[in-house]
Amino acid sequence: MASSALAYPSDFQIPFDLFISKKHPGLPRGYLGLADSSGTIVYRVNRRSPKHNRVLLDAAGNPLISMRGSHDGSWQCFRGDGSGEDLIFRVERTLNTLTRTEFNIFLGGANCEDSTDFKMKGCPFQRSCTIYKGNSIVAQTSLMYKLGKAFVGRCKFRLTIFPGSGDHAVVMALIVIFFDGRRLSN
Repeated sequence: MASSALAYPSDFQIPFDLFISKKHPGLPRGYLGLADSSGTIVYRVNRRSPKHNRVLLDAAGNPLISMRGSHDGSWQCFRGDGSGEDLIFRVERTLNTLTRTEFNIFLGGANCEDSTDFKMKGCPFQRSCTIYKGNSIVAQTSLMYKLGKAFVGRCKFRLTIFPGSGDHAVVMALIVIFFDGRRLSN
């Protein structure tokens, strides 16, 4: 975890982008990659792990956050590979329609049920997701548009992380949860 923290500190003063794709050179089949603007993989997720279980890895393959989902759309996220029980945050789906999906995120242990720390809202089909902390935007995804192109592919899209967002691995895990089960190849 130290290598990705050194490369991408959480105290950036300007927004920066990562690009999400499962078709990246050097990325094994079945993995989802998050690359920086130079094309270097910063984070990756094994999408072939058992249903409702995902592990966010840094560029070197070290497990950062283990995500365990349930059938009702809630998730529990643990530090590392999930072998310990160090709960970082919980995610609960509050709305799931064809055009809109929303989640509440609770930091800390299982006893933290009173207040929502983050909210996540958007439309997975349009690759649109915004993570809020209070009234501030923490991170936002969007499709990659090219001038003069009538059809925009949805297999690669952008994640913009805004200053003061805190731990970037948590933001990446939230994005993986938001798009879990959605086909990212079309």
